[in-house]
Amino acid sequence: MTVTTHNRFTATVLGLPRIGPRRELKRAVEGYWAGRIDAAELERVARQLRAQSWSAAQDSGLDAVPVGTFSFYDQMLDTAVMLGALPPRVAGIGDPLERYFAAARGAEGVEPLEMTKWFDTNYHYLVPEIGPDTRFALDPSALLAELREARELGIAARPVVIGPLTFLALSKGVDGVAPMDRLAELIPLYRDLLARLSDAGAAWVQIDEPVLVRDLSEAELGAVRTTYAALSDGDRRPNILVATYFGSPGPALGVLASTPIEGVALDFRSGTTVSEVAAVPALADKLVVAGVVDGRNIWRTDLGAALSELATLLGSVGALAVSTSSSLLHVPYSLDTETGLDPVLRSWLAFGAEKIDEVRVLAHAVGAGTDAVAAELAASRAAIESRRSDPRLHNAAVRARLAGLGEDRARRAPAQRRRELQRAQLRLPLLPTTTIGSYPQTTAIRTARADLRAGTIDDAQYRERMRGEIADVIALQEKLGLDVLVHGEPERNDMVQYFAEQLDGFAATDNGWVQSYGTRCVRPPILYGDVVRTAPMTVEWITYAQSLTGKPVKGMLTGPVTILAWSFVRDDQPLADTARQVALAIRDETVDLEAAGIRIVQVDEPALRELLPLRRADQEQYLDWAVGAFRLATAGVRDDTQIHTHLCYSEFGEIIGAIAALDADVTSVEAARSHMEILDDLTTAGYALGIGPGVYDIHSPRVPSVSEIENSLREAMKAVPAERLWVNPDCGLKTRGRAEVEASLRNMVEAAARVR
Repeated sequence: MTVTTHNRFTATVLGLPRIGPRRELKRAVEGYWAGRIDAAELERVARQLRAQSWSAAQDSGLDAVPVGTFSFYDQMLDTAVMLGALPPRVAGIGDPLERYFAAARGAEGVEPLEMTKWFDTNYHYLVPEIGPDTRFALDPSALLAELREARELGIAARPVVIGPLTFLALSKGVDGVAPMDRLAELIPLYRDLLARLSDAGAAWVQIDEPVLVRDLSEAELGAVRTTYAALSDGDRRPNILVATYFGSPGPALGVLASTPIEGVALDFRSGTTVSEVAAVPALADKLVVAGVVDGRNIWRTDLGAALSELATLLGSVGALAVSTSSSLLHVPYSLDTETGLDPVLRSWLAFGAEKIDEVRVLAHAVGAGTDAVAAELAASRAAIESRRSDPRLHNAAVRARLAGLGEDRARRAPAQRRRELQRAQLRLPLLPTTTIGSYPQTTAIRTARADLRAGTIDDAQYRERMRGEIADVIALQEKLGLDVLVHGEPERNDMVQYFAEQLDGFAATDNGWVQSYGTRCVRPPILYGDVVRTAPMTVEWITYAQSLTGKPVKGMLTGPVTILAWSFVRDDQPLADTARQVALAIRDETVDLEAAGIRIVQVDEPALRELLPLRRADQEQYLDWAVGAFRLATAGVRDDTQIHTHLCYSEFGEIIGAIAALDADVTSVEAARSHMEILDDLTTAGYALGIGPGVYDIHSPRVPSVSEIENSLREAMKAVPAERLWVNPDCGLKTRGRAEVEASLRNMVEAAARVR
């Protein structure tokens, strides 16, 4: 096949968000879980959201609309369902929807799949398990149904599937199975899928292979060639568009181009260059879908610069389409509802709807010339210049302070000396029990926050209600017998947004929701200028909690790397410089907490692994500044003040050295879903600091039994001496219900007592 005139398209995006502009899907799914709606109503909401999303994209000027990126929970899980690769432990659940959700979040007696980060984003995917009993079998009914829905609506639909290489590379082998060894079994299933999509009327299919932007061996490049030569063989199939994103495919680009596929989608905002395309002559016969509009950040596109890239590309490709660099899953729906943003700042931004419009404008300019979009180009230039010249972007005082810091400002005494001082200060038992930070956000908390926004209560009344919530959480922890307490974070809407709202250089949105995992949605703040802390942010709440108990209460802060990773970050200076500014603000907060009598301060860095560059050549530099920022943030306190950190839901093996280099006195880490696997990596690396492996999974509604937690602890003690072992859940408890939290923590405390 070749790219002929009748089957070309010119304007598209690689994927659409699915949670709904006002989180309609979240509410529907959670309503289904709670029994408030049935499966038919859940599907009605889903169908309506899909139709609205597809129609809005087409009405905005796209001539190819991605179909198949909708999901009730996660697209990797959907792919596992399509390929018959759900784990055997859910096979006995008869209802397909219940089986699906059991794999996602667990059920009584059923552990969920592991969860980890999707490449270097804050989206979490569920990790398929490939074991000896996995028998692949194709069931594309869900994708075919969506394609049928779209075609009935008159949508120019392009089905999207996760490719076989990415699916297997991101899966977990069980009982000695290497998932990539099963590639030959998947290729016939994908060939069958292509044939069935063609029969259903699809002119193109998008096969997502983001794994190709990682470092690949010669054998892996050979697998790319073999796979796409095989999938391209035969005429009963749509045109194939292989989509790569989050970086440059490097040598994989030439390999893909050497196969008979019709098109490739490339991310020009995260590494791919025009010169790379020009260096692959075989692309002269392909459609290149150029991702020149950033699909991951919210800054307005410099349309003039993007047009220059596109004009240069025209001479090297067979056909050209304009696109976002990745799926719009990673950005909010639209700026339309953001009436509270500063108008000047708002003019610098583009959310999902605005990015689709930018794609339309660029595609129109490529086809009709710049005169056809003169007004849009002028508006783009004005916005870019406004942002470049705004005085709020730079703060001379914070820059001077950072320039004057010496290297010793990021050092503490040796860990053994600190351990002795802290042991004498804190007098904790063996295997101390604690939680990660947040407690359930109750209806009363949400009501108080809504009342404050509505003006029906004032700030003093709101603070009084939050004090009542803190008192309840402290009393609960005392009753349960936990050793190190937290204040529960009732005053915090989100662990990053809470701090962003109190730091200069940040702006918050009203409805800028994006999906983190499942029904968990977040509103990433916008980091647009130099970061400055103007006043203490947490001291009042933590010291109040400490006044209620004789047990130590942890100060709870979010670390600089995580604040960056979970924000939409400025792109006009190196990320390392921004990280140091945030670190300085957190450092000042740790010092103030210590001065107020707090002896344990937790600075969470769950996103440390998330920002790790996908190419090994870039990783050392990142880890150097990321570790440096954490140490700058935490080295201002005395040696008898204990510094904790928390990491979760990533594959940590390749950054074990960096975890040790953080030099936190205690690190709590996700371990329940992965069955303590990280402890072996830590032991191998010679890690000798305190460690709190999560002993139960908080993302599942299951209440773990005492014996289950006891077994996890005994397993942990095979790798870590009891003197360095802490006992805690995997993560914060914000999203859980009060009853299940109380039951789970009671069992955790009892298990720790048994092991002691």
